[in-house]
Amino acid sequence: MAEQLEQPADPRQRVVDAADELFYARGIRAVGMDDVRTASGVSLKRLYSLFPGKDSLVLAVLRKRHSMWTEGLSAAVESVEEPRDRLLAVYDYLAEWFAHDSFRGCGFINAFGELGPTSPEVAAYAREHKRSFQAQLVRMVAEAGVDVSLAPQLAILAEGAQTTAAIEGSPDAASHARRAAETLIDAAAAGTPAGRR
Repeated sequence: MAEQLEQPADPRQRVVDAADELFYARGIRAVGMDDVRTASGVSLKRLYSLFPGKDSLVLAVLRKRHSMWTEGLSAAVESVEEPRDRLLAVYDYLAEWFAHDSFRGCGFINAFGELGPTSPEVAAYAREHKRSFQAQLVRMVAEAGVDVSLAPQLAILAEGAQTTAAIEGSPDAASHARRAAETLIDAAAAGTPAGRR
């Protein structure tokens, strides 16, 4: 008999976990609240008492994904000593994520693409998440002793890698972004903006 994974006792957490898995795999619009009810084992009445509307559930899922991203990336970066290598660890973290069979791109980009035009709250939270990532890169770039104007360039490489890996279905985008990041970091460390070489 196959071993079953133990579900969290907290109904709210069960709903968020089920919705996260369903939204990420199938898309937000394709998943109804009945699907979430079935996957979570929480009654529809209880589900709606926890999340009065789908947007509130989407926001809870995005908060969960923000925590997962922040904690996972921080752990990957903090396991490396040299500041320059910490910047490159961002792309190593992406490579590991892209290699998962379940990888379907950035949940924030996906949510923004589906709901951004119609849900100001979802759009605002997606922007907040991306700003948080850029702020983390600003701190890391400063610790590496190079101009903080490098941070948005590194962020764009990471964002582009996520989108490319999702569309192509290949983790190679992470290694391509890592090599480009090395070039930018080395140019910044030498005091030569990459665009002026």
